[in-house]
This record gives sequence, structure tokens and C-alpha cells, in this order.
Amino acid sequence: MRYSSYFIPTKKEVPADAEIISHQLMIRAGMIRKLTSGIYTYLPVGLKSIRKVENIVREEMNRAGAIEVLMPAVQPAELWQESGRWEYYGRELLRFKDRHDRDACMGPTHEEVITDLVRKEIHSYKQMPINLYQIQTKFRDEIRPRFGIMRGREFIMKDAYSFDVDEAGANRSYEAMYEAYERIFQRCGLKFRAVEADSGTIGGSYSHEFMVLADSGEDQIVNCAACSYAANLERAEVKEDANVTPPDSSEFMDMERVETPDQRTIDEVTRFLNVTSQNLVKTLIYVIDEEPVAVLVRGDHELNEAKLKNALNAQSVEMASERTVEETTGAPMGFAGPVGLKIKVLADDAVKTMANFVVGGNEKDLHLKNVNLERDFKVAVFGDLRTIAQGDPCPRCGGAMSFGRGIEVGHVFKLGVKYSEAMKALFLNEQGKELPMIMGCYGIGIGRTVAAAIEQNHDENGIVFPIPVAPFEVSILPLQMHNDDVVKAAVKIYEGLMKNGIDALLDDRDERAGVKFNDADLLGIPVRITVGSRGLKNGEVEVKLRPEAESFTVPLDKAATAIQDTVKKLYDSLK
Repeated sequence: MRYSSYFIPTKKEVPADAEIISHQLMIRAGMIRKLTSGIYTYLPVGLKSIRKVENIVREEMNRAGAIEVLMPAVQPAELWQESGRWEYYGRELLRFKDRHDRDACMGPTHEEVITDLVRKEIHSYKQMPINLYQIQTKFRDEIRPRFGIMRGREFIMKDAYSFDVDEAGANRSYEAMYEAYERIFQRCGLKFRAVEADSGTIGGSYSHEFMVLADSGEDQIVNCAACSYAANLERAEVKEDANVTPPDSSEFMDMERVETPDQRTIDEVTRFLNVTSQNLVKTLIYVIDEEPVAVLVRGDHELNEAKLKNALNAQSVEMASERTVEETTGAPMGFAGPVGLKIKVLADDAVKTMANFVVGGNEKDLHLKNVNLERDFKVAVFGDLRTIAQGDPCPRCGGAMSFGRGIEVGHVFKLGVKYSEAMKALFLNEQGKELPMIMGCYGIGIGRTVAAAIEQNHDENGIVFPIPVAPFEVSILPLQMHNDDVVKAAVKIYEGLMKNGIDALLDDRDERAGVKFNDADLLGIPVRITVGSRGLKNGEVEVKLRPEAESFTVPLDKAATAIQDTVKKLYDSLK
């Protein structure tokens, strides 16, 4: 491609509304332009990178035995009502009515549509296993779209759905997709980690997220240095110390009422009472499936709402309003406690081993000291309800856990029979018995993968693309466009590379050398060839790899071959 006949509207200035580096650089490099909140147009160089990721995904999905389809973006409400997600999915589901007043939505995901298709076409165990996938635009009406295409409302996604006759087959399908994802992200040149994850609104019993490791990542992940355990913060299990025994009731002290005027927060109460946060229990009032519930966690721990939701198999989990807290406890926020409450009480496992602790008194400006389980209140359900913290041991082997950040680019789920039972996707087994199909689903954010590659690979001059996802593999910069020898040499190299399948950009603009160098760096093209009159006097051109500070020269008559070898080495380094 010749730069002069292409469309690459680069910018020098950093956009004011772009918070993260990928958003800034994709706008500056002329890859995307904003249409409205969370919705972007992909410009030619951005679309080229998108298509390269799509091609890698398509090749590996086909290699794993998946079959490509394309499903409608608009979905009828009846399917979502049948699965039970029409209300459950929340306001991210963009609902509307057509001219016949029929409810519909823009598809954020396609479990219902694919299940409807398969239940109509597959009826026997002989027709499975099958795995169908698509690469398609989705829409989720994010409450606060941000970070460019990293968290937009409209986005390109690869979603796949497997159907099996039994759990063993479903596990094989899951493993095949897990391995395919590892190959995909390795081929994209990314440093990534697969971590255990919460299944969220998709549902199912088990899932892994594929995280691109980056300091700017939205998600916090933890992994063990001694074993293979890794999880995102929502999912990470907490293993309480088995050596700590429950308190002996003989050690219980008399409960004491203490005035605590205007002392509401953990810091305020612990300072006022001269106790540590480890000796205080927070009582958090939640509304779970429209019923108020009290949840207890130690003062220095944080409640994990995803774990709470899963523990109760709840549809909705929300912090109670001030009014609800006051109606439930009889006190304003900051003074809730479990003693005397008439609602269900849950507690994190760490609370089991506490004795003589402090809680709110369910009266304004009152706390209770020396409170104890069983004697003073009852807990209906104990469980792992807190977020893992620095210093907690690995739940698998007890080793040290490390914390980092990542960007979710892929997610694989074991769905089980969540959708097939609800939507009656049934088949006849070998004995002629009717059973629900066992499902899995597998998603990759295509645009998000490009943005994550930029978050992980950039410097002060711009993007440093891994070669598989770069819009061009090579850029050729003739420095003196008025010099026929320079232009002819650059064109000869360009034509030689294109003839041999190298994706090259010839910067044939009549611009200063500095402008060409800056744009080549900004675009992140992995290999740069500089053709100048000074080098041609020696029969040489200059070659520079984008991540490296130093350049090297190659003979002009061998330039195309040398560049082909360089490109091949860059790809080989990712294997």
C-alpha cells in the first residue's frame, strides 16, 4: 500500500477524553474515530489489525474443529424470556420494539439464538459433538463506556458454542477451546495468563478468563508462585488457616454497650475504642432478590459481591439504601450489627474463629463490645465471602500469592444444561432416552485484543505492535522524494516485498524525514526500511526494528530477501 493513496489521519496531540494509552494511541495513529459514546468507526489501519486478529482466531477455531456460522444481531424477546435472562441481564441489554410492537434486543451475546437453532436441527446423539462459532458485532449498553474500544458499547466478538451428549464430552470440548485460545494469544504475540473466573451473567459452573498482562489492566489477578493456581480477584478462593480453632465459650466476656457518638467508619470506631480492625465485624445490609440480608465480614476484610451472589445462587445483589438499612436495623448507616436482627445473617468463614469482637449496636451512636457467635446471635450460612488479600496463602498449596493486573481478552465457560434445560434443547441418547444437551461457550473480544496488545506494547513514540497484529509488517521510507534514484530504489524494494507476500507500506509522501519517522513509530510497524541518498552512495539501505534502538544496513540488491528473513524471524520468535 502507498501512503499517499491510503487514509491514515494521524494526530500529534493527545486527545483530551482518552484516559488510557491504547485509546490515545489508536486515535493518534488514525485507527479509530469516535461516533458517539462507546461507539467507534474503525479506520483502515485499525481495521487491518482487527482483520489480522480475526484471521488468527478463525484459523485456530477451524483447526480445533469448530464450524463458522453468522447469526442475527437483532434477537426476539421471546428467546430471552424463555431462558430467563430478559429481566436478569439488566439495563446493558438494549431493548426496543419493532413496528408491530414486538419486543426485541440487540444481541450482547448469542446463547439463546444458538440454542434455538440447535434444538430445531439436532435431535440425536449421532449429530454431536458440534461446536459453532461466529465473528460478529455485539452491543451492550454499558452504563459508563470508557477506554475507547476496550470497554465500548458496540464491539466485535468471536463467540462459539459447543453441544455434547455428556459431561466427559463437554470437558473435551472445553479443553479443546482452552488450548485453541492459548494458541491464538500466543500467535498474537501477547504475554497472557489463563485464570479461574466468575461466570457472571453468562452463567454456568466453571470458567477461565484469558488475561493479557498489563499494568493498566482493569482486572486484578492473583497467581501462586509454587503451583499453577491463578484466578481473577472476583473468583480467587480464600483458604482460612486450618490451625486456628474456634473460640472456647469459657473465654467469652460479658457483652458491653458502648456509646460511640458519630463514629461510623472502621477507622473511626477502632480509634475511638482502641481496638484493631481484626477485632471488629462489619455488618453489611444487602438486598438479595428483593429480600434484606445481613452479611458479616472481619473489619480488615472486604466483602466479595460475586462470591455472595454465587453462595446464594441469587439473581440480584445490591447494597441496601440508607432507608432500607434504617428500617431493617433501627439505626442509621454505620451502626448496624447482628445482635437482635430479624433478617437472615450470613458470615465469612473468618468470622468463625473470632471471639469478644465489636459490632454495631443497631442504635444511633452505639456499638457492642465482647460479642460472640452462638451466644449473642446466630449465623444461617457461613462461606468464603471475602476478597483475597495480600498475605493470604494459596488455596491449593498454601504457597505465596502474587498480585498483578490484566486485561480480559477471552473467556471460556462450562454452561452445562443452563440453557438447554430452560429452552428444551433435547436429544435422544443411545437408549432412546431424551436428555438436555451439555453446553459450553467461548468468547474473544477482537477489538479488545488489539487494544490490549497496545497496552502491553508501546513506548514514548507510539505503538510497538507484535508483528502478527500490526497493520503492516514493514514500512519503507524514501527520504528524498525529489531524488529519482531514492524513489526507484524504494519502489523496487516495495514491489519485491509485496510480490513475496510481505504486507508493506510505502511512505511516498512528499514530507520531511522527521514526519515520516514519527508516523512510522506512532503506527508501530515492526520493521522500518529507510532509503536515502547517502546510503545509496554505498549501495545500502537502513533497517530498524521498532522495539530496538539501533539500526543496521543491508545491501540494496539484497534488501528484499534480507527483510523477508527478518520478518520470518519475528514470526518464528513467537512459536
